[in-house]
Amino acid sequence: MSTPPTAPPRQTLGALLEALEPDPKADRISIRDLVRAIGDNSFATIILVVAVLLVSPISGIPFTPTLGALTILLITAQALTGRRHLWLPGFLMRRSISAARLRRGLQWLRRPASWMDRYSRARLGILSSGPFRLLGYLAAATLALSWPMLEILPFITSFSAGAVAMLMFGIMTRDGAYIIAGYAQGGALLAGTVAIWSGLL
Repeated sequence: MSTPPTAPPRQTLGALLEALEPDPKADRISIRDLVRAIGDNSFATIILVVAVLLVSPISGIPFTPTLGALTILLITAQALTGRRHLWLPGFLMRRSISAARLRRGLQWLRRPASWMDRYSRARLGILSSGPFRLLGYLAAATLALSWPMLEILPFITSFSAGAVAMLMFGIMTRDGAYIIAGYAQGGALLAGTVAIWSGLL
């Protein structure tokens, strides 16, 4: 009797952070290096990486939220048009950050990543497939559009990046509960931003 095929191992955020850990001898890490570490055919995973790094203290580096927004917009455009492999322009792929700063950011993320992995499981799968999956990418792009304007407020940018991370983590792990949490967090942020701007005008 033939042995049934083994299901592929379930992706976790902790394993993803491990894959991003720089070589001990590295001084700087480029976006090209990060893409090579995780592959160029999983758009949700790559967007998740960008988002979680912006949740960390790395978001305080000048222009990093704007760079992250541009990267996410380019990736979501390709995901929405059905492209199979990621393409990013050379000037983005060559952008780099200090390896020491990346290590500190990854260390800061390990505890929340462990919590997210612990409480994640496959559920509400319809929210991570078909047109609902595309809706998640569209929501991520909408949130990223605000980051250049919010760059002077790193906490708000990190909160928004957290919503994108929830959406992409839910898509990556097929966990609709995290996708719902991402929509709720993103919706609260957009509502608050509109209220603030309305009060200033």
